[in-house]
Amino acid sequence: MGPTWEYDGYRPEEERLRESMCTLGNGYFATRGALPECTADDIHYPGTYAAGCYDRLTSEVAGRRVENEDMVNLPNWLPLRFRPAGGAWLTPDSAPVTEHHQAVHLDDGLLERRTGYGLPGGGTLHVRQLRLVHMGDPHLAALRTEFTVEGEEIDLEVEAALDGRVTNAGVARYRDLDGRHLTQVRTGTAAPGTVWLRCHTRTSRIECGLAARLTADAPVTAVYEPERAVQHMRLRLRPASDHRVTVDKTVALYTSHDPAIGDPLDAAVDHVGAAPAFDALRETHATAWEQLWRRTVLEVPGEAGSILRLHLFHVLQTLSPHTADLDVGVPARGLHGEAYRGHVFWDELFVLPYLNLHLPEVSRALLHYRHRRLDIACQAARELGRRGALYPWQSGSDGREETPQLHLNPRSGRWLPDHSRLQHHVGSAVAYNIWQYCEATGDIDFLHGEGAEMLLHIARFWADSARYDHRLGRHRIRGVVGPDEYHDAYPGAEAPGLDDNAYTNVTAAWVLARTLELLSALPEPRRRELTESAGLEEDEPARWEEVSRTLHVPFHDGVISQFEGYGDLAELDWHGYRVRYEDIRRLDRILEAEGDTVNRYKASKQADVLMLGYLFSAAELRSLFHRLGYRLDDRTWSATVDHYLQRTSHGSTLSGLVHGWVLARARRADAWAFVQEALRGDIADLQGGTTGEGIHLGAMAGTLDLVQRGLTGLETRGGALCLDPVPLPELSSYGFSIRYHGHWGVHLRLRSSLLEIAVPSSDRGLIDVCLRDRVVPVGPGETARLSVRD
Repeated sequence: MGPTWEYDGYRPEEERLRESMCTLGNGYFATRGALPECTADDIHYPGTYAAGCYDRLTSEVAGRRVENEDMVNLPNWLPLRFRPAGGAWLTPDSAPVTEHHQAVHLDDGLLERRTGYGLPGGGTLHVRQLRLVHMGDPHLAALRTEFTVEGEEIDLEVEAALDGRVTNAGVARYRDLDGRHLTQVRTGTAAPGTVWLRCHTRTSRIECGLAARLTADAPVTAVYEPERAVQHMRLRLRPASDHRVTVDKTVALYTSHDPAIGDPLDAAVDHVGAAPAFDALRETHATAWEQLWRRTVLEVPGEAGSILRLHLFHVLQTLSPHTADLDVGVPARGLHGEAYRGHVFWDELFVLPYLNLHLPEVSRALLHYRHRRLDIACQAARELGRRGALYPWQSGSDGREETPQLHLNPRSGRWLPDHSRLQHHVGSAVAYNIWQYCEATGDIDFLHGEGAEMLLHIARFWADSARYDHRLGRHRIRGVVGPDEYHDAYPGAEAPGLDDNAYTNVTAAWVLARTLELLSALPEPRRRELTESAGLEEDEPARWEEVSRTLHVPFHDGVISQFEGYGDLAELDWHGYRVRYEDIRRLDRILEAEGDTVNRYKASKQADVLMLGYLFSAAELRSLFHRLGYRLDDRTWSATVDHYLQRTSHGSTLSGLVHGWVLARARRADAWAFVQEALRGDIADLQGGTTGEGIHLGAMAGTLDLVQRGLTGLETRGGALCLDPVPLPELSSYGFSIRYHGHWGVHLRLRSSLLEIAVPSSDRGLIDVCLRDRVVPVGPGETARLSVRD
C-alpha cells in the first residue's frame, strides 16, 4: 500500500486524538476511528455524522434556558465485539493487549487495525480489521474483521449491532446540555443476515435509516433489544497458520434529506442488499480515491509532504465531490467530532481558495449554501435596523445565528456571555470567497447571478453600518468584534463591542469597491433586474463609493491599531504568565479564572490585523489603504507585523498558519517556525485536547493553500495566472496540479530558481502566466520554464 498515517501501541490517553485522526468519510457522512468493540466512555467516543444533519434542543444552563443546534451523532454502525465462548467481552481496557497498531492508508482511504488479545488459557487472539467509508458510493460503509488464534482451539462468540442509544456527549464542556437527539428508534430484520434501524431527530424531524448485512462462514442470528439491532454468530478458530475466519459487515445509511428516494429505511435496506462483497467494494472505493488524488495532487517532499497529504485526506473526506449535491457549508471541525456543535463559521475563507482550483463544483455548492440563506441574513440585518445582509458568525441548518448565548470556561467552571456573534466580518469572508471563486473559475453565470446578489447585500450592510464622524471627517463602524476574539468590549464598558476594527473596516472597504466594480460591469438588463429586486435606491452606489474611501483605520505608535483605543490598553507580563502557566494559548480563560479580563491588555488570541496580509497581496493592500487615504509602506507594515507577533498567544490553529503566510513574505527567516506549528496543529494536538473533539478543517486546508498560493504568490485575476514565488529554504521544491478556467491538470513545479508550468492538451485557449514583470502565454500541450529571480 502507499503512504500511511500510523499509531503503535494502545494508549488510552491518546485514544480520542487517534479517533479524530483516523476518521473515515466521503463528504456525505463520516465515522470516527473508534474501535468497534468499545462503547462511548471517558476513553472512547464512536461517532457518525452526516453533513448538514442538525437538531435543535433547549437546555437549562446557569439558571437560563438556552437553545443550541447540534450536528447529530447518528446511530453507531460500528459495533462488533467478540469473546471466547462463555468469557468476558474483549476490549483493550479489560483484557491484556499483546500488540496494537492502527494505520490509515491514505491512497485508498482504508483504516487498518491489528490487535493481539491475551486469552485466559495462555493463547492469543489476533484481530485484523479493514474499514472503509465508500468514496464512490456515499451511502455505503464496510468493516472486514479477520480472526486468527495462537495456542489452543477456541469457540469465539461475535456480536454485531446497529446502536441507536447514542447521544451527543463528545465534548466535556457541553455535557450539561441536552444531547439526546434521537427518538422513535425502531429495529428489525430485513432478510437473513440483514438487520435495520430507523430513528428520527427530536425537533428537526430528520429520519435516518440504516441497514447492516453480516456475512461469514457461520450462521447469523438476530436478537431483539431496545434501540439496538443485534446479530450473533459463533466461530470455531483453530491455531493453524493458514486458518483465518473472516466476518464482513456492510452498512447503508440514508436520511430524509436525501434526494431521489422515498423512504430512507427502504433505500438503506435495498442498497445494502444490492451492495457487492467487501473485496469489490474495496476496489471501487480505491478507484474513487485514485481519481480524487489525481485532481488534487500536491507534491511536497519530506515530513511536511506527509503531513500535507494527511491534511488533504481529511479535507477531502469532509468536502468531496458528493458535497456538490448537498445543502451544506464548511463545518469548522470537519465531520470528525462535536466541537463547535458542527457549526459553520468563517473557515470557508481558508478552505475555498484551495478547492477553487481543484474541485470548483464543491466551492460553488458551498457558496450556494450561503445564497440559500441570504433572505435570513437580510432579516438579521433588519433586526439591527440596517439594510443589506448580516451573515451569522455561526450557522447551521437554516442560516439563523447559532452562536451560543453562553460559553463555559473549563478553567473557572463559570458560564460566561458569548459575544462572538458581533464578528460581522463573516460577511466579508463570504464576499471574498465569491470573488476568489469567480476569478479562479471564470464562472460568469454565478458572478452575475447568485454572486452578485450576495455581494450587493453584503456591501449594502457595510454602507448602512458606517456612521460619519464629523470630528474625524471619516466613517466609522462601531460595536463589532474582530477575528482576535479575545477582545469583545472596552475595559469597564457595560455593553460589548469595539469601534473601528481595522480588519473589519478594510475588508468592508474592499467589499464595497468590488461590488461597485461588478455593478458597473454587469450587462444592463441584469443590473436593472438586480437593483429592482433589491430595491436599490438611486443614491446608494454614490454612498458606497464615499464610504469605501473614508472608513476610519486607527493607528498608534506607527502601526495599525487593531481597533480604536487599542493603543491605550495595558501591556501584559508575557514572561510572567509563561513562567506560571507554560501554555498560555487560551490566555482569556487564564485571566478570567484569575478574576481579570483580557480586554484590559494588548493581547490577541490569533491574527487580526495581520489577516489583511493573508487575504491581500502587498500591492493590493497598499492600494486598499491608498483608496482609504492612508499610506501603507513596507516599514509601517513590517512594524505592524512585529508589534502583533510579540502580543499574540496563538490560541487558534489558524494563527500559526496566518503568521507563517505573512512572514513568508514579510520576514522569511522567521516563517518556518509558524509553518511547522500550522502543520503540527492537529497531529500533535497543540491546542491541548481539542483535536479529539474534531480536526481543525480551516487550518488543514490553509496549509495546503500555503503551498499552493502563499509560497507561489499565485493570484487568479484579470483572466490570468499571476505568480510571485517566495521559496522558503525548508520548502523550496514542490509541485501541484490545478483546474483553471476549464483547463484540467495544469501542473506547476517550483525547483530552486526555476518555475515550470505544463498545460495539458485540450481545445481550450492560451493561459496568460504573469511572473512579476513578465507575461508568458502558455497553450494547451505546451510547457513553459521560467527563471525565478529571488
